[in-house]
Amino acid sequence: MMSTTDTETYTVDAIMDTIESNNYHIYFEDSLTALRTFVANGNYSRFFVLTDENTAQYCLPLLREKLGDPENFDLIEIPAGEESKDIDFCIGVWKMLIDFGADRQSLLINLGGGVISDLGGFAASTFKRGIDFVHVPTTLLSQVDASVGGKTGIDIDSIKNIIGTFTQPKAVFIEQQFLKTLPARQILSGNAEMLKHGLICDEEYWNLLKTSDLENPTAALVYKSVQIKNKIVLEDPHEKNIRKALNFGHTIGHAVETWSLINDKDSLSHGEAIAIGMICEAYLAHKKTGLSAAELEEITRTLTNLYPRYELKMEHSATLLEYMLKDKKNQNGKINCTLLSTIGQFNIDNVCTNDELLEGLNYYASL
Repeated sequence: MMSTTDTETYTVDAIMDTIESNNYHIYFEDSLTALRTFVANGNYSRFFVLTDENTAQYCLPLLREKLGDPENFDLIEIPAGEESKDIDFCIGVWKMLIDFGADRQSLLINLGGGVISDLGGFAASTFKRGIDFVHVPTTLLSQVDASVGGKTGIDIDSIKNIIGTFTQPKAVFIEQQFLKTLPARQILSGNAEMLKHGLICDEEYWNLLKTSDLENPTAALVYKSVQIKNKIVLEDPHEKNIRKALNFGHTIGHAVETWSLINDKDSLSHGEAIAIGMICEAYLAHKKTGLSAAELEEITRTLTNLYPRYELKMEHSATLLEYMLKDKKNQNGKINCTLLSTIGQFNIDNVCTNDELLEGLNYYASL
């Protein structure tokens, strides 16, 4: 096991223009103008914008306004939703790139949420052994999570991100205006990752989020979450060590999300599922790694007040365990969890038995 007490304090009353990551920049202020400059200075033969049907309607017009109407631009659109993040749609993106004449000097602009970032990054990183790509995240979830860190991926047989690469974008452009196009449920989904950042690394940030208007997160809060994630990724870009901290809530949360995608007509959002996972794994942390009963109660109360109650039936637990066994984070066939030692401190590489995981699921189910 490994834990950390590195809880560097970040300011939240102001943001800077950019954050520097692994050989690329994350732009905040006037980011779409920065994107236009990036494209103009990039000497790209062609560039392509990958969107889904929602971002094409609500976000593409603003992007077009900033970029103008260059002759070397083509649009690739896929259906919205996690169901599009599979090999068939990836093949479709590759074929469109071929049909449009993309070469190795082309650029792919991923305009959308986490599905677009993950799928677009994977498609670009493998097309002709890799072309440049940038992210323009349009959801809160993708701004604070999927667009930062260089993970790309697609799902197979409903196993999330089981195929992918570690490939860094050439830049990330975070535009606050896009958040105004989102329904409240999507904002809430992104809040889960922000709350996770506080739980694993910064108790002060967690406390700030609890008293903030999370229906309208400020640019400074988004900036702070990106700072926290980027700091971890810079130290461990390939998830060999402390980057595993970012998996808190995801071992159980991904299993619940997969179950919901397959079985529910109105499936859980990623953030809703991760909130469930964080409650379950906070319970495991109380049992295994020293999280106090008071802290468990605080985490449970905060998340259950924010997120709608989900009927988690223990009769489905065998299937949920099967999904957990297929999780890419496991080692030697054993289910691996990141837990908390206390709020603001994480503890990685915790092997959890089936009985322990069932106990965590039952804790949520019995609330």
